[in-house]
Amino acid sequence: MMKAVEISQPGGPDVLTLVDRPMPEPAHDDVLIKVAFAGVNRPDALQRAGLYNPPKNASDLPGLEASGEVVAVGAGVTSVAVGDQVCALLPGGGYAEYVTTPAAHCLRVPAGLSMAQSACLPETFFTVWSNVFMRGGLQAGERFLVHGGSSGIGTTAIQLAKAFGARVFTTAGSDEKCRACVDLGAEAAFNYRDVDFVEKMQAVGGADLILDMVGGPYIQRNLKSLADDGRLVQIAFLQGPKVELNLMQLMMRRLTVTGSTLRPQSDLAKARIADQLRSKVWPLIEAGKVTPVMDQEFAIEDAALAHARMESSAHIGKIVLRVGT
Repeated sequence: MMKAVEISQPGGPDVLTLVDRPMPEPAHDDVLIKVAFAGVNRPDALQRAGLYNPPKNASDLPGLEASGEVVAVGAGVTSVAVGDQVCALLPGGGYAEYVTTPAAHCLRVPAGLSMAQSACLPETFFTVWSNVFMRGGLQAGERFLVHGGSSGIGTTAIQLAKAFGARVFTTAGSDEKCRACVDLGAEAAFNYRDVDFVEKMQAVGGADLILDMVGGPYIQRNLKSLADDGRLVQIAFLQGPKVELNLMQLMMRRLTVTGSTLRPQSDLAKARIADQLRSKVWPLIEAGKVTPVMDQEFAIEDAALAHARMESSAHIGKIVLRVGT
């Protein structure tokens, strides 16, 4: 048996309950990880609220990323061995002492990083790399705008875009958060409570690429913020997915609107992202050029407090749960 945090019923942070559960067993091509730390992400809160059902055959427990030690491997696994220290993208189940995931979704704990820092990597780095670079095609010298620059996604996107030579702009909800974004490498950070980011981006020639998780009224404003031939990549809709748009501007200015969500993608697609991270991004992390930004650490029994912290939007960077010893 193992300790795990389950969602007792849809609701607020208080529905997260520490329980005893049977340990999972690794299937073919899977590994079993003894979890040290688990990352806390907004999809976890959406699942807790009953707004985001896990994929078929995935654990009903929240938790999409973790760090820890491989303690068992399933048939067919050759890339990872028992005893390896890894961080991994998970189909679910990270809020537990043990979790299974495909071996191909595991990455070594980068040299110089702690287990807590490593638990901050998979969900955000898979998301940012696949959307900003693979889907969005960001190139050196391009102007890149990321909303929510002080979030886990934002702090990762700023650093990676800067490391690959882009000019980085961002929005955030306070002057403190804006300063943090500039410290990470943003050329400019706009407090969206005081500043019109549309005007600011138009003044520098428009964004070649925008990464947005806000949606709602931001969609129209994002299109106005794009340079001709610009791309908008949508990864979430915190303010809603339904808007009325005049799509003629897409044709006249040759704009591209696309997007993706990570969890429903195939194991093969996620393995391909992992391969690119391993070759292109892990060397940057180990060289100290990119590092996860951590906000706060909570014990697993305080998962409700971790969710409350995340939903307050007061955090800068990632929140993690301390699971193992």
